[in-house]
Amino acid sequence: MAILLTKRSKVIVQGITGGGGSFHTKRMMEYGTNIVAGTSPGKGGQTVENVPVRNTAVECVEEFGADFSVIFLPAQFAGEAALEAIYAGIKTVVVVPEHIPIADMMKVRKAARERGAVVIGSNTAGLITPGEANAGIIPDIAFAPGRIGTVSRSGSLTYYVADMLTRAGYGETTCVGLGGDPVLGSTFDEILRLFDKDDSTKAIVMVGEIGGVYEERAVPTIEKLSKPVIFMIGGVFAPPGKRMGHAGAIVEGNLGTANTKIAALEKAGGYHARTFMDIPEILQRLSI
Repeated sequence: MAILLTKRSKVIVQGITGGGGSFHTKRMMEYGTNIVAGTSPGKGGQTVENVPVRNTAVECVEEFGADFSVIFLPAQFAGEAALEAIYAGIKTVVVVPEHIPIADMMKVRKAARERGAVVIGSNTAGLITPGEANAGIIPDIAFAPGRIGTVSRSGSLTYYVADMLTRAGYGETTCVGLGGDPVLGSTFDEILRLFDKDDSTKAIVMVGEIGGVYEERAVPTIEKLSKPVIFMIGGVFAPPGKRMGHAGAIVEGNLGTANTKIAALEKAGGYHARTFMDIPEILQRLSI
């Protein structure tokens, strides 16, 4: 089992004829991702890596039964593409580009809620279900099928956590990159609930960072989960006002600091991993 993405997912690539879209289409297919079509307005009828191109997401749903989309388009067009996919009936949409206008992402999140869709991103590396499918720009070398679910705002930290889990023999069910922009399609609490329902996931690793309140929002959910949550927070030693690599990772005053996040998550019952090496040690203590 897994969440959101499996080898049976029927994936389309919006922006498939662009440089990033075509490059990652080939890479995702080589991993085993079931890419059934791509979109590029005005280029319907062409092929990219033997994948049929259509003008709209609606055509991809009607002709190929698409239920999953990965977007590789410039920021100014990505929000509209996500809305197109959602209104076409696609249930999971991965928005890879960064710096999507906040107003656009708010519209996307609202539409997703109304239509029962899940949006990952923006500014995300994507998600991977090891051994089955890879959707986005995640390098697959660090991942192996296993029993731990991971969710992180940072793509690079996703890779480090997976590498540690793989080397320790745990492996991963699905690894989700929430994204680093200020407004995200999905939040920690929403992904945590999906992992809690997945029988193959025995524990969850959650990687947050300074800035925003997405980690604190997960507190009520963590308190109710049936599975243990191990968490890490990036930016412990960042000074107030320091901006990191993500647009949403900035501390303002006493809001969004590493210490406030750690205190809230520990109070909720989460297990604090100060370093990557702490993660397998905590799993061992929990007999996972």
